[in-house]
Amino acid sequence: MLRAVIFDFDGVIVDSELLHFRAFNLVTQQFGIEISKKSYFEDCLGLNDREVFQMLVDNNNLTEYKNRANDLVEQKTILFKELAESEGQIIPGVKEFINMLAENNIPMAICSGALEAEIIQILNAAKMNDFFKTIIAADHVTRGKPDPQGFLLALAQLNIILNTDIAPSESIVIEDSRWGLVAAKAAEMHPVAVTNTYPADMLEIAELITDDLSSLNVAQLSSLCS
Repeated sequence: MLRAVIFDFDGVIVDSELLHFRAFNLVTQQFGIEISKKSYFEDCLGLNDREVFQMLVDNNNLTEYKNRANDLVEQKTILFKELAESEGQIIPGVKEFINMLAENNIPMAICSGALEAEIIQILNAAKMNDFFKTIIAADHVTRGKPDPQGFLLALAQLNIILNTDIAPSESIVIEDSRWGLVAAKAAEMHPVAVTNTYPADMLEIAELITDDLSSLNVAQLSSLCS
């Protein structure tokens, strides 16, 4: 029985991965490093901002920046906000899919490696904030995807807020990356992949793969939980 849907954010709800990529590079210019698009999508997706900067500092032996992670994250957050306000957009098909879930009284949550302020900013601009009962962001976890901590925390929060006992096996996770799909599996939830960021052959761990969320229906999702 389908009782909850948990969404990733970047690459699933909003088309902002390239905005994050650009914001990271605007920050890293100060120490003479440029992240290639290939490296960003292969090595950085699934990591939170602090983990990305820590990886760059370690890999490039930038010892003078070793204790400046908070400062770098703050710089990147400001730059991303500016880009998101001017260029962020909800992915086609998402609003229709979310409306369908709402009409069927399916509780929804977000679990993302983005910062909570970034997520809320974009949802508010799109008038979509009220659809989600809880948001678990990078601010709220100690271990990012592929660790299942975030998904399990999102479900625990849903159960508290709704006074329910939804099990992981009654939950669908919508993801666009292998890291997120692995985390969903580890949480014993049912992973559904959308090919907004990676092709289907890189998402085969998912139980269902789609090019457009609006093509899915409740019956399809419920069948995964049966």
